[in-house]
Amino acid sequence: MNKRLFDIIVILIITLSIIILTLLDLLEGLTKFMLIPILAFYYIGQYSERKFKD
Repeated sequence: MNKRLFDIIVILIITLSIIILTLLDLLEGLTKFMLIPILAFYYIGQYSERKFKD
């Protein structure tokens, strides 16, 4: 798996999860926890940078 494919898969997962949360009206109650996914995606980005160097 190369870096571009990994990035596309992560973007699709993020997009689908946001769409599902929006459809279920769960985003308004979860705004205080928005830092947790940002930190998770930061570490996923660090992992992909180390694992899939070009």
